[in-house]
Amino acid sequence: MAYQIGDVVTGVVSGIQKYGAFVRFADGQQGLVHISEFKSGVVKNLYDELTVGQSLQVIVLDIDLYTGKISLSVRQLAMMPLKDEPLLKNNHQKKRFWTNYHLDYGFVPIARNWDGWVAEALDRI
Repeated sequence: MAYQIGDVVTGVVSGIQKYGAFVRFADGQQGLVHISEFKSGVVKNLYDELTVGQSLQVIVLDIDLYTGKISLSVRQLAMMPLKDEPLLKNNHQKKRFWTNYHLDYGFVPIARNWDGWVAEALDRI
């Protein structure tokens, strides 16, 4: 197999179906871009997005070595530039906690109510 998972390849759309688009590479190999891997969001009709003969850059997602089927993605390729961008840190946002961090109750309320909760649970059995 000339291709490996993660390879970025340019091919030509050779066919469009309801479930995805077939892409043919220069060496004659063919792969499938499933409709869910075309772009983020909902794609209702690939005929509105692609045309047969259109050049398309894709990334190889998976290769079935037994059947030779190649799974491709355009969506993952579009997301790749985001992996090297630094995350923006906003120091102006207040951190919110699920509890009030000014109060220091600890486990006292749990210990105080524990016996009642156990008795209630045993009554329900």
